[in-house]
Amino acid sequence: MTAELKPNERLDDLQRNGYRIIQAPERFCFGMDAVLLSGFARARKGDWVLDLGTGTGVIPILMEARTEAARFVGLEIQEESADMARRSVALNGLEAKIEIVTGDIREADSLFRSASFDVVTSNPPYMIGQHGLANPEGPKAIARHEILCTLEDVVRQAAGLLRVGGCFYLVHRPFRLAEILVTLTKYKLEPKRMRLVHPFVDKEPNMVLLEAVRGGRPRMTVEKPLIIFEEPGKYTREVRELYGN
Repeated sequence: MTAELKPNERLDDLQRNGYRIIQAPERFCFGMDAVLLSGFARARKGDWVLDLGTGTGVIPILMEARTEAARFVGLEIQEESADMARRSVALNGLEAKIEIVTGDIREADSLFRSASFDVVTSNPPYMIGQHGLANPEGPKAIARHEILCTLEDVVRQAAGLLRVGGCFYLVHRPFRLAEILVTLTKYKLEPKRMRLVHPFVDKEPNMVLLEAVRGGRPRMTVEKPLIIFEEPGKYTREVRELYGN
């Protein structure tokens, strides 16, 4: 299928199953955090998976390529991003497995049935407030800062939409880790697995990957750190494998 690109859009190769994705650099392009989350998250055969704040749909597309989940739904509030996601889904012939819904994360419980998903993923805005933003209404600001939703909004909705025993997967920043863990347990999402991501082996972590189970028992495994670069400009073998190289 031929991609129909709008002005300022480009087509990127996802290095998985021949899949491609439509993006607009002037708006926002997915980053490594989304790729790492799609590799960290687990979905079993037949699972229903919801991605909160899906952007251009990269996480559902990458997870469809590496899991046997039955159905993926991406929820995105920005219509321009949702439109790119839908066109990417169609471009890859995935309309039967991936649905993109335009809507507000804060109102997700009015869009979907309670406890209707086995897995929920989210790569939410990391930064608090609007400090230093030249254009708080811009698409990049909305993706990076808690302007249209907060961490608690995301966690609350994930908890309500997961079945008991279902898994929530999150990528975030370590400086908010204490707040994240408290918020997860507040909504009965028990942290079960954590992995810190370091740019280099001798640098402090700049991302954290988390798995939490709705109604799970207290016990968390901290996995070995994920190191991004062997040396400047050269990914580690594990990261290269995540990118399909």
